[in-house]
Amino acid sequence: MAKAYALNGGFGLDRLAPVDWPVPAPPQNHVRIAVEAVSLNRRDLLLIEGQYAPRLRFPAIPGSDAAGRVTERGPGATRFAEGDRVVAHMFPDWLAGAPTSEALRSALGGPVRQGTLVTDMVLPEAALLPVPEFLTAPEAATLPCAALAAWTAVKKFGATGPGRSVLVQGTGGVSIFALQFAKLLGATVVATSSSDEKLARLRALGADAVINYRADPNWAEAAKEHVGGAFDLVIDVVGDLETSIRVVRPGGMVAVIGVLSGRKAEITLPLVVMRQVALQGVTCGSRADFADMLSAIAAAKLNPVISHTFPFARVHDAFKAMRDGSHFGKIVVEML
Repeated sequence: MAKAYALNGGFGLDRLAPVDWPVPAPPQNHVRIAVEAVSLNRRDLLLIEGQYAPRLRFPAIPGSDAAGRVTERGPGATRFAEGDRVVAHMFPDWLAGAPTSEALRSALGGPVRQGTLVTDMVLPEAALLPVPEFLTAPEAATLPCAALAAWTAVKKFGATGPGRSVLVQGTGGVSIFALQFAKLLGATVVATSSSDEKLARLRALGADAVINYRADPNWAEAAKEHVGGAFDLVIDVVGDLETSIRVVRPGGMVAVIGVLSGRKAEITLPLVVMRQVALQGVTCGSRADFADMLSAIAAAKLNPVISHTFPFARVHDAFKAMRDGSHFGKIVVEML
């Protein structure tokens, strides 16, 4: 039996309890992994609070990201040897190309598949990728959701490179990865936060300019001045689409990744239509996108930014840290 945290009978952090969880022998083309680290995402907290999958069937294990070691191989599983370090792709059935409804439904920690807050789990070996040698398990665990979403927005959809400008919002995992990737690709990056201390840390990570949006009510106009008038790409993790649309250039893109301001947003449609602004929703990426990102991370020796690390016994504290919004980067739970 594995150890897990599961919701049973209702939503709420107080309903998330430690349980013993059966782990079957791996079937054809599957492997069993000992989970060493899990990183938390806003999606996981929303699921626990009943806002992500309100018809979720119980018991349900939350969690989207995991890194660990292969401990057992099922018949036909030949990609990895026992003991290999691996990171799990969040969408086991989305291997390449555009997403399908079926592929998106395969997400770990959603309505169909159990999540990663469990010490042992069985996954298709095609859903696993090798961990770059220089990364620790906690660092690797930050990559499947936040990093891949940022990479897909910045590289795949945003076509970011030298001469391009990017606006990132806040200091959560997606935003910091977007900053790191945009700078890696040669772009100019402006970053925002409500904390001067966090703004200094964003500067240290390479941000070309930083703005305190709470201290400056005209922060959006100030941000535009740093890039000569408007941005090529806005990484919108808040859901304030009206502001994002107003600061992006004609023909530019707003990558919509988060919904921190709520499930609905009002926008001035003529600003989108007449200026040919692209609104691009981003849900992580395929396994092929993940492999592309890992290659870039390995080549650059890029280290993820981890804000808090909690032991498995303090999972509730980890989610509380996410809820209070004080973190800078990713929150990780070490499972062993």
